[in-house]
Amino acid sequence: METTLRVSRRQFLRVTAIAGGGMMIGTNLDLLGGGGIAAQSAAAEPGLNAWIRITPDNIVTIMAQNPEIGQGVKTMLPMLIAEELDVDWKNVRVEQAGLDTDNYTRQLAGGSTATPTHYEPMRRAGAAGRFMLVLTAAQQWGVNPSECTTVSGVVHHRGSGRSATYGELATAAAAMPAPDPASMTLKRPEDFRIIGTRVANVDNPSIVTGKPLFGIDTVVPGMLYAVYEKCPVFGGKVASANVDEVMDSPGVRHAFVVRGGDSLSGLLDGVAVVGDTWWAAKTARERVLRVQWNEGESARQSSESFAEQAAALSKQPPQQNLQTDGDPDSALSRAAHVVEADYFYPFIAHAPLEPQNCTAHWHDGMMEIWAPSQTPQSGRRLVAQTLGIDESAIRIHMTRIGGGFGRRLANDYMAEAAAIAKQVPAPVKLVWTREDDMRHDFYRPAGFHFLKGGVDANGKLTAWKNHFVSFGDGRRFASSASLSGTEFPQRFVPNFATDASMIPLGVPTGALRAPGSNGIAFVMQSFIDELAHAAGRDPVEFRLDMLGSASGERGRGVDETRVASVLRMVAERSGWGKKTLPRGTGMGVAFHFSHRGYFAEVVQATVSKAGQVKVDQVWVVGDIGEQIVNPSNAENQVQGAVLDGIAQALGQEITIRRGRTVQSNYPDFPLLRMAQSAPIDVHFLLSDNRPTGLGEPALPPVVPALCNAIFMATGKRIRSLPLSKHDLSWT
Repeated sequence: METTLRVSRRQFLRVTAIAGGGMMIGTNLDLLGGGGIAAQSAAAEPGLNAWIRITPDNIVTIMAQNPEIGQGVKTMLPMLIAEELDVDWKNVRVEQAGLDTDNYTRQLAGGSTATPTHYEPMRRAGAAGRFMLVLTAAQQWGVNPSECTTVSGVVHHRGSGRSATYGELATAAAAMPAPDPASMTLKRPEDFRIIGTRVANVDNPSIVTGKPLFGIDTVVPGMLYAVYEKCPVFGGKVASANVDEVMDSPGVRHAFVVRGGDSLSGLLDGVAVVGDTWWAAKTARERVLRVQWNEGESARQSSESFAEQAAALSKQPPQQNLQTDGDPDSALSRAAHVVEADYFYPFIAHAPLEPQNCTAHWHDGMMEIWAPSQTPQSGRRLVAQTLGIDESAIRIHMTRIGGGFGRRLANDYMAEAAAIAKQVPAPVKLVWTREDDMRHDFYRPAGFHFLKGGVDANGKLTAWKNHFVSFGDGRRFASSASLSGTEFPQRFVPNFATDASMIPLGVPTGALRAPGSNGIAFVMQSFIDELAHAAGRDPVEFRLDMLGSASGERGRGVDETRVASVLRMVAERSGWGKKTLPRGTGMGVAFHFSHRGYFAEVVQATVSKAGQVKVDQVWVVGDIGEQIVNPSNAENQVQGAVLDGIAQALGQEITIRRGRTVQSNYPDFPLLRMAQSAPIDVHFLLSDNRPTGLGEPALPPVVPALCNAIFMATGKRIRSLPLSKHDLSWT
């Protein structure tokens, strides 16, 4: 899907000389995002949105704008600037920028938006910097700028043989009027020397050597440590707490009740314990603290009750019709084969390796915060609302994020740390336990799908009905719990209907990697597989036949030509239909379009007689446009997404009992272990479309592809997750 980029009057460069000589190039590009570790950034001119610095030694420092969450933007985005600036990557240094909404916009990490948002604007900014340096050299030499060329951070004049490094020109260039970035001529792809090459993540040396980078590594002089006890039932209120007894515990400095509001995404009631060490605070909380809670109405909710309500709602008229095409009921009555199936996927936690944490210090009438947030601007707003102070009195330092997958789009932990710090005359570092993190998440919503599909005597899909039961208030879905009426296979089935009903929910939900799609793809691509087998057709050919029957306006939906291309390619690369597989081994296929990316995947899996599942290999073909900026990081993102999806399918589930989360740690919410990983063949199919992102779209197809492979290996159809519910296990 293409996006038109327009340059507004606010999209201009700012240039200034820096101490000791050189230049600093900044921007006010509306299309650029930001973020970063303000405390670790190089000192910039106040009020400047500086992101390129050139010093006399010809070293170029590029500020990384977006929060780094492992998606690679701290490396990828500076590559775009460096390419058009025409410098050698070995002479580039990358530093994390800070939250500065006066000069940056869209300082966030989420939605696989970094590449489509920044690909062209950042290149134009780099090209504008190069233009200024060339113009400076040409004026000094008295020649036409068109006679000058650049390479590796040096300006050359062909006629006279003169040359000058960027470092030598930088101070004078800083006095030049900045050009309009939109007027810059960009390199042709065949001339790229950085874009399209394998560049190692700039933080790799620090990560490998254990250098402090993450929020949990933050140390501030005089810092105390805090834990925060919340009601196990979401939104419960503190009735009483023995804070005086807690204060007598060794190493404890403060213990007090914090009053919160009713929003599950903001500050909730709790008890803060602050100590000289985190262990002292945690020990006092576990051994001494006793809290009486008013649990509220949510204490009546459970996973069992949700399933019972969904089953009852499926037999009643739906609350909403999301889409109807043709006459599905009539088509089903005429179908040669009708398949009915009920599908379910559970709540899932994000389970990042770095639990939620935040360091806050109230001093001099302002709140200073160090936090691993995907949305620092929203976090600042939440803290301001929580404390009743102006946003201008809050300074956010962004740290590298140790995993998030959407969890850190919410900033509840920032509000907690700030509320605690407001009452403590010292910096306070709040760190959640693993149990806190697992039991107070914004979970991927569960979903129930009640499906009917029909194929005619020629094996063509003619009818599709889905009564989707999710969570909400009857009018609006809960966060990330919705389903679009135009979700595939709408437009590819002549008689189609999607309806919805909702269950009230007191459990917080939110985006998890490939939100919506990570559950929906399992249902759609598994049921399509059922219909293919009911029609007696090859699953790949059945899907290609569906894609060839597209009708109606494409709009923002699936581009059938791009889907067909990745599907054909993954079938070819995996040897689909050309292998003789041993007994107990099967291959499954699936595709999905999400977050602007088109991915098709094949999984080969073996199931032993004892029910042990082994993923033998995964083949992935993706179309994310005309250019892969950093192939090394791109492959990493795809492989990580695939392994993440496999882990979800195998054994991940959050269950609710009496309004509280049952699971508490990795033993009952397992992550994938290295021995369970599989070889992953990654191939990108370049297309004539703008480059798009990669953090999310490779995940959704792997779950149904694995389940379809298990069916081929065993004849057992998986209609609910996780696989551990089906007498299946893994080593």
